[in-house]
This record gives sequence, C-alpha cells and structure tokens, in this order.
Amino acid sequence: MDEFTLHRNLIQRVNIGDSLTRAAARYPRKEAIVDGDRRMTYREFDDAVNRIAHALIARGYVRHDALAILSGNSLEFLQVYYACAKIGVVAVPLSLVWREKETSYVLQHSRAKGIVVEAQLLNGLDGVLPQCPELVDVFIAPGTASGDDLATAESRGVTLRDLAEGQSSSAVEVYVEDRDPLSYMYTSGTTSAPKGVVSSHLALYMGSLTAAIEMQFTTNDRMCTMMPLFHIAQLNAFSTPNVMVGATLVLKRGFDAPGLLELIEKERITFVFGLPAMYREMIDHADIKTRDMSSLRRCGYAMAPLPKADFLRAMDAFGCEFSLGFGQTEMVPMTTLFHPEQQLSHHGSVGTQIVNVQLEIMDDSGNILPWGQSGEIVYRGPHALEEYLRNDEATREAMTHGWFHSGDLGHFDEGGVLWFEDRKKDVIKTGGENVASLEVEKALLEAEPRIQSVAVIGLPHAKWIEAVTALVIPHIGQTLTPEEVDVAAQSALPKFKCPKSVVIMSEFPRTATGKIQKNILREMFADHYEGA
Repeated sequence: MDEFTLHRNLIQRVNIGDSLTRAAARYPRKEAIVDGDRRMTYREFDDAVNRIAHALIARGYVRHDALAILSGNSLEFLQVYYACAKIGVVAVPLSLVWREKETSYVLQHSRAKGIVVEAQLLNGLDGVLPQCPELVDVFIAPGTASGDDLATAESRGVTLRDLAEGQSSSAVEVYVEDRDPLSYMYTSGTTSAPKGVVSSHLALYMGSLTAAIEMQFTTNDRMCTMMPLFHIAQLNAFSTPNVMVGATLVLKRGFDAPGLLELIEKERITFVFGLPAMYREMIDHADIKTRDMSSLRRCGYAMAPLPKADFLRAMDAFGCEFSLGFGQTEMVPMTTLFHPEQQLSHHGSVGTQIVNVQLEIMDDSGNILPWGQSGEIVYRGPHALEEYLRNDEATREAMTHGWFHSGDLGHFDEGGVLWFEDRKKDVIKTGGENVASLEVEKALLEAEPRIQSVAVIGLPHAKWIEAVTALVIPHIGQTLTPEEVDVAAQSALPKFKCPKSVVIMSEFPRTATGKIQKNILREMFADHYEGA
C-alpha cells in the first residue's frame, strides 16, 4: 500500500478507535473509567489502548484477524476492544454463561487467532482450547483472581501486562476501512447454532453517535456499566456512545440491589441501564429509603416491559426520567426509543424510530403496510449488519425485499408510535387463532400484582394444536395459586387468549442479559398436555 492511500484513510475513515483518540484529545484529564479502586483519565486510557494495539501488531495481528474476549465488565475488556478497533482486528466477545459447546463453536466459527481471558475463567477453557487449533494465543487479564490462583493462571499464557510492557503509547496508524468488521456478536441459538452478526466500524460508529444524540449523553454523565459488556446493548448503546462524548463509565460486575444503590450514591451516577426486574428489586429494597439518588437524571431499560404500577413506583423512588430502548443485535442495537414523555401516554409501546433508522411494517409478500395494520418490523439504515458470518443463506433471507427482517411483529398507531406484538416464533397458534404471548404476559402482570415474572408459551395439544400456557414466578414472600392467576387472566383477556394451564415456578432459564429462554421452557414442558 502506498503512503498516500494510508494517509487518506487516516484522515477520512470512520473508526470506533478514533473516537477514543479524539475524546482523549478533548478531555485528557477527565475521568474515563472507574473499575473498583482503579481509575483512569481519558489520556491514560488511550495510552493503554495504544500500547496493547502496538503489542498486537508486534505479535503478528493484522487487519481482519479475530481476537476473542472472555471477560466480565473490566478495564481490560474495554482496552482490548478499542485496541482491536484501532488496528482493524475483529473483536469477538464471548458470553460468560455459554457452555463449553457454544464457546468452542464460536471460537472455531470466528476463526479466532487468540483469546483474552480473565484469570478466574481460564480453567473453564480446559476442554475448549484443544478443539481450536487455529487459536494460537492466550492472553491473561487479572480479572477477580488473586494470590496463587492468579499466579497459576498467568503461568499458562501471556499476561496483558507483559504483552503491553515496553510498547509505545503513540498513535497507531493502520489502514482500516469503514466497512471492515469491528465485531462478531453471536446471537443465542435456539433451534440451531448461534449466528455471528458482522458489524462494521461504520455501523457501530453511526449507532453510537445516534445513541448519544437520542439519549442526550454529555461529558457530565457518569454511566453505570452494569449489564454485560459482551452484549451489544451495554457495549454499543451505552458505553461507546459515552466515550464519544467524554463521559465517565463506572464499571460494575453484575447486579445486586444494595450494591447498585450504594454505587449510585457513592459515584454520583447519572444514568443506569438495567432490566425491569432489577428496578423492581431496588424499589422493594430497604436501602432505597436511605440512599441519595439525586444524581440520577435517567434510567434506561430494555428486554421486557415495565408494568405501569412498577413504573410509577420507580419514578417516585428514583426521581428521574425513564426510557426504553428497543432493537436487536443486527442493528447495533437500538432502532426505537420509548421517550420519557411517552411513558404514561403510550404505556406498553416501544416508542418511535430513532435518527438514522428507517422502519416499516411489512406483510409476508413484501408489501409495506399502512399504520394500524400488523406485520413484520423491517429496517433500513447504516446501523445494519454487514452479514451473518459464513452464512450466506441466512443473510439473504434476512435481507429479502431490500429490508432487514427483524423477526418481530408489530404495528404503528395513528401517531407513528410503534407497538411490539411478539417475536414471530413466539406467536401461539391455538384453535385457529393467533395469540401474541407478549399480550398475555402484559395483561397478567397488570391484572395480578403478585406476579414478579411471567412467560407465556404455546405447548403441543391434541385439541388446540398449541395451548396457551402461563409459567409464573411470584414476588418473593408472596403466595400465588394457578387458580388465582386464571381468575386474573379471565378478568383481563378474551377467553381464547386465556392460559389453558398455569404453572408456578421459582426461576426461569435466562440469557446473560436476563432474557427468558422460551425455547428451553418449551422443551421442558413439551409433554405437559400429553393425554389431555
């Protein structure tokens, strides 16, 4: 490559790594990352990233190589992610809840050349690494290990500390194209292997800017980074946008109500992103009455609706705005935002489309439907995925008719507000009628306040083909019978939408981000109506 081509690329390109470089130039002494007792300014953060980037180049990593990351929320996760961006290496975040089978599959399918793994997680790879002959490097991050455990783990690979030792903190100048992949994010497989979503620098840069605009992030924000960074929502809807504007990321490893309430007060958190169940647990915790929440300006949530009664309690307890983000990994990830001012007037909707995303409702023949009619939610915009990695059939199917097909069903109301109805695969076909599982779930949560969580699924039935079935978890300390849930359902739903059976449970199988795994529930209860 000639020098001019490189220079033009460095001047014009769209690269997530450059967004950190620019933030460090604007706010060199501003606090960028808080990770427990460790604190880094933007200049220190960028310097550390550059040292890792130079070290990876010296190790032989080149544009389009893949580097896996197996880590909780940590300073090292972010340093490696931004280092990959600066040199055109593809980051492959791995879920901490995957079993050996999924981890092995993703490492092989992504053709990862190396892996960065936290010390306490290394033993979990003992059965995986021998299955991945193309993976040649194991880089050890300290994680939560200490003492002999840390020393033992570090003896089995190259530590990130040693890797970066002696490397320059100068800017890294490597040719990277806008449409080059920055990440392979693997969606959870239900009936097949996980699909690798290929997202480009352009998509993630534009998506991050859009999130910053829509959620009004500023350099004064202090974002609690609690949801897993290996999931695109926390990483690219909240973390990379906040870095772009020079805000502070306060890292937390997972959720616990008293710990989060303490962190909000101690670190003067302005923005929290969590799940509805987390907010419910916090407002029920005794510490909510004694902790200072005055720094909060907004709480974001996703994955599930926040029942109106819980929303009103949360508004009162936290004293700030709430907004819901809706989207999917393939759109990096946000496509609509349920704004604070819509929370009461359009409760239950998922808001309006965001900047840079075009959204329509389409029927099965590819026709765009008018407002008021239900169909599949489809998207266009620069945020969209490049492809599913090494899966041309799935890519072509998802991009039929010139739109990205979400697999979600919904409709616009007369004001252009989007109402999500269900995943296509979760619609229950019962007795000749289609029943949206989400509609039944919302109705039960509103009608019976003792329900903490509910999953409605269709199960095989000789008469109904699929029988509407409600799996219910009561609030802690509450008792609830199937008969009481049935009474609530009949008070809120037409008869054909009411569950044919109610099962009281203590927990649900969930993904790392808290999403209920309905495919596993369907397998668990596949014989529930046998002989009925």
